[in-house]
Amino acid sequence: MTGSPADAFDEAAAEVRAGLPAEKAAQRLLDRLTPQERLDLLDGDEDFWPGQTAMSATGYNRTPYVAGANDRLGIPGLRFSDGPRGVVMGSSTAFPVPMARGAAWDVELEERVGDAIGREVRAQGGNFFAGICVNLPRHPAWGRAQETYAEDPVLLGALGAAAVRGVQRHVMACVKHFALNSMENARFTVDVRVDERTLHEVYLPHFRTVVEAGAAGVMSAYNSVNGAWCGQNPDLLTGVLREEWGFEGVTVSDFVFGFRDAAASLAAGLDVEMPFRQQRARHLPADLESGRARWEDVDRSALRVLATQLRFAARLHGTPPPDPSVVACAEHRALARTVAARSMVLLRNEPVEGAPVLPLDPARLRRLAVVGRLADLPNTGDHGSSDVRAPQVVTFLAGLRAALPDTRVVHDPGEDLHAAARLAADADAVLVVAGYTAEDEGEYVSSALFTDPELSRLLPPGPRPGAGGDDGGAPDPDASLVGGFTTGGDRALLTLRPEDEALVLAVAAANPRTVVGVVAAGAVLTERWRHRVPAVLVLWYAGMEGGNALADVLLGRCDASGRLPFAVPVSADHLPAFDRDAATVRYGPWHGQRLLDRRGLRPAHPLGSGLSYTSFALARPQAEEGGPDGLTVSVLVTNTGDRAGSHVVQVYGAREDGTADDAVRALLGFARVDLEAGQSRRVRIAASLRPLARRDPAARAWTAPSGLYRVEAAAYCGDPQAAAVRLRLGGG
Repeated sequence: MTGSPADAFDEAAAEVRAGLPAEKAAQRLLDRLTPQERLDLLDGDEDFWPGQTAMSATGYNRTPYVAGANDRLGIPGLRFSDGPRGVVMGSSTAFPVPMARGAAWDVELEERVGDAIGREVRAQGGNFFAGICVNLPRHPAWGRAQETYAEDPVLLGALGAAAVRGVQRHVMACVKHFALNSMENARFTVDVRVDERTLHEVYLPHFRTVVEAGAAGVMSAYNSVNGAWCGQNPDLLTGVLREEWGFEGVTVSDFVFGFRDAAASLAAGLDVEMPFRQQRARHLPADLESGRARWEDVDRSALRVLATQLRFAARLHGTPPPDPSVVACAEHRALARTVAARSMVLLRNEPVEGAPVLPLDPARLRRLAVVGRLADLPNTGDHGSSDVRAPQVVTFLAGLRAALPDTRVVHDPGEDLHAAARLAADADAVLVVAGYTAEDEGEYVSSALFTDPELSRLLPPGPRPGAGGDDGGAPDPDASLVGGFTTGGDRALLTLRPEDEALVLAVAAANPRTVVGVVAAGAVLTERWRHRVPAVLVLWYAGMEGGNALADVLLGRCDASGRLPFAVPVSADHLPAFDRDAATVRYGPWHGQRLLDRRGLRPAHPLGSGLSYTSFALARPQAEEGGPDGLTVSVLVTNTGDRAGSHVVQVYGAREDGTADDAVRALLGFARVDLEAGQSRRVRIAASLRPLARRDPAARAWTAPSGLYRVEAAAYCGDPQAAAVRLRLGGG
């Protein structure tokens, strides 16, 4: 390196572009750093209390949180933006939440969303998007189910990997929360107990897929796993992530309470404490002096921080940041509308007077009643760290009014059942919008957390908001240790609110053409009312263009083509146990659709189910094993209806000559196909055999599937019309 010190990083990146391994270029940079500068790479660049005060004043993540920067050598640092429904910084495009995008079952579409998000992050000064959430929702009560894609590891992993590919055209992508994070109220205190097989067969495969897709970062979870906090868990951060999967990127903690011991986190393999100088700045110097921490581990993490930045800088050399006008631009809003429309799931569409209720015919629609407290509410998801401050939100009511200029669209919030029923009776059709808001589910922060001695000790001395002194008392949560938000946490109800159920029944009794639109992130139990209405449509938290997308679907401008990314049971008794305040919980291998199948229970709506405005047939399946993990399945798909539509072909596999547990279907792959009326196409699905492999706990290795398997190309899990073949794997 021959230039000024401020050019050192750019020179190192040029060497990486010329072919020097990033680790070697990073070592040359590391050799120029002082001991204190090396330590400074391992946490956020702003002191804790000034950073918290600024967060409280301006709001969470308005601008990037920076870690691992060094101005003297021109090292830019990790410039963090949160997600995942869009870019939390600025006023960005609010896409539908990931669970909605999971319902699209569309890898290419999710990659386009990732590309748009990456552009908006970079245009606003960020380079590190920590919004690839692939935690598995083992129970629908989990408050942050909206931030992830599906109950199934294959769908989760495929969409998370697609988002990574899109985002990393522009910025680094970070996957979270590693691992077994699917409880919200107890996330800071719960210990998740899990055996080796369950961990690797159920709760880690999707993380592995995303890591293999090249994610630059991994964020640890708050909870502990088998007695070790995730932010200082050597089995996860080093044993699995580094040694077994070969991850070369950077690991970062979740914010503020991400670990309990600075030296232990460093030794375990956590590279960066986020978002501010906190525990490491306070404790590592003394830990290094005493021998509790080692400089070798400091250098190991510092090298990862530098090498990850260098790889990214080398890849993007010569590509200028997008103009700020790209943020919430017309192109991205149109994409958000497309995603929302393709994600909405039609669960019921019964005939009234000889024809299905949906789609509605605008030419015959003189008066449409839209009922419910959520119909005209901007409701894009929770108000926690994933909140996107969109410049505008098109509500469901606004979208329908814009799409139906010649129809009288009337609204009633539904507070008076008799008034709502009278309004419904006078309409040609009724849409009831019911479901949840951030009050019911979302990221959770309780004032009790900040009086917990175990958590309070993690905070450095300083002028705590509301504490009345430099070091005394607990901070006032409303003054905002965490950026000013308090949200819903884990769901208390798995049904709609009682008043919403009563509204649905009252309106349905008044008008036979009643459509219920459900706003939620996870499964909603609907047994009290679903057979009393002709049409049910899952709307999700549909993003800033959700109202326009709803109009597209209701009026038949596009097909109803979403498919459930989870199963909906008929009873809460058919779900795993869930205690949102548990101190310890054991995660077993069965949840969702596979738990229902194992118990022989019929769901209200199976995994992958959803209706279309047309019909499809699957025929002439073929399956061929290829490689240690690969399976190629092809099937002839025909649109047998009278209009264009979109179908999701799902591949399931189950062993026929093994144990009863082996006979439970597993999703292996999927593909989405758009067909004109009467059109046929042979669709090839690249499936994976990994869900059929078994983990050997003693050897900590995998046993490949062997034996006779039934492979199905289906419209949903358990589809009786599935096109099936038998395939012998592994010579067994």
